[in-house]
Amino acid sequence: QVQLVESGGGSVQAGGSLRLSCAASGRTFSSSAMGWFRRAPGKERDFVATISWGGGSTYYADSVKGRFTISRDNAKNTVYLQMNSLKPEDTAVYYCASSRYPTTQTTPGKYDAWGQGTQVTVSS
Repeated sequence: QVQLVESGGGSVQAGGSLRLSCAASGRTFSSSAMGWFRRAPGKERDFVATISWGGGSTYYADSVKGRFTISRDNAKNTVYLQMNSLKPEDTAVYYCASSRYPTTQTTPGKYDAWGQGTQVTVSS
């Protein structure tokens, strides 16, 4: 079983930056694609970004492309989400997820382990 713990959320003003971290334990981290999703109040959970097992491939939702960067450090069993130029519409609970597949995945069903979430609030 995989355990995921997110950190780094908080409150920032529009235009600011935050970096989320997700520490993994359990299953071999380096063989799993990882992803970030978010759920805004009253909305469905949305895909944000994903990274392949070795970090060589990434994919982003159109809404965050050019502003967010996903990366991973397999030596530290950690995946990151650098969020720049934050907008109020980025306000959500952000979830880290681990996939049973090694390649990038955009659908929640391809992930079998989830963190508890970390709140990101962006004020205008």
